Amino acid sequence: MAAKSLNGVPEACGMLRNLYGKPRDSMHFEASFLRAMPRKLLALVFPLLLFGCQKAEKISAPKDALILGFSQIGAESAWRIRNTQSVQEAAEQAGIQLIFANAEQKQENQIKAIRSFIAYQVDVIAFVPIVVSGWDNVLQEARKAGIPVLVTDRKIDADESLYAGFIGTDSEKEGREAAFFLLDKFAGSKAGYPIRIAEFSGTVGSSVADGRAKGFRDIIEKEPGFEIFYSESGDFMRSKGYELMRRLLEDRPRIDVLFSHNDSMTLGAMDAMREAGLRPGKDIVIITIDAQQKAIDALKAGEVNCVIECNPNQGPLIMDIAKQLAVGGQAPRFIHVDEAIFREEDDLSALPPRGY
Repeated sequence: MAAKSLNGVPEACGMLRNLYGKPRDSMHFEASFLRAMPRKLLALVFPLLLFGCQKAEKISAPKDALILGFSQIGAESAWRIRNTQSVQEAAEQAGIQLIFANAEQKQENQIKAIRSFIAYQVDVIAFVPIVVSGWDNVLQEARKAGIPVLVTDRKIDADESLYAGFIGTDSEKEGREAAFFLLDKFAGSKAGYPIRIAEFSGTVGSSVADGRAKGFRDIIEKEPGFEIFYSESGDFMRSKGYELMRRLLEDRPRIDVLFSHNDSMTLGAMDAMREAGLRPGKDIVIITIDAQQKAIDALKAGEVNCVIECNPNQGPLIMDIAKQLAVGGQAPRFIHVDEAIFREEDDLSALPPRGY
């Protein structure tokens, strides 16, 4: 949803200080104070409490609109930024009031935000879990409060009765598709030695990293002639992808393939390859996941061999399910968004801009 700067932020911040007697941590406040406050005033004050005075945003919505609390993990990549934009745009189009929280890559911030949503008594909570585990207690609190919770993008390991459903990507399928491309790429190879694969994985403990690794191994480990000789987390960050590849190349191993769990790490790894005098996509076969515009451009230029889409545009589905949940309906247990695969031999001339 489009957000505008909050008018009168200093006055509102001063009001909060007067209420409490001193400035407060923006993520800590008494639930009783929130419950006693009229919702119209809460719509002004809550973003200040949740995000702090310098990050406050005013989000407009029709009177008595459905209120959705959404916790995002951060803004670590163009993909993540587009995922957030999709949710905001879809909320605006659906007439849903969105309360947005950026966890800045910290699970404890997400848990605090979800508890804040509960105190605010939002109609529905949706969140992208940073990691798989550690959600049971806060989800039990949401259930006790009668607020349905929708898990998006990444999956969790929790009692399924604690959340309404999941909307996101099929990470294991993405891993399998990467392996299938690799088998096709080296079909009939006469190399006479194992194809050596370096894997740059995502955030440790996240469902997407676990799923992509599992799906890839489910296929590739059954095939003779392939060896995953290196696997390390780059935390889905370009800077870490660069550092991993730079350090790996210092040892001068033979690297036939880079399987990277996201485009940001891939782009960083490509920078390190060029610095070492290597040609991405030629000296090292590159398979990457996300389908950011820069990865598609690299594919067109022959510097990447396969790009597997991870669709960030999940907002419309989230809003549709949130509306159903708000009136007591049920959500499907799992909804996987549609995704495509782009290979080096494909004609991509008519592919529209990615938008991220």
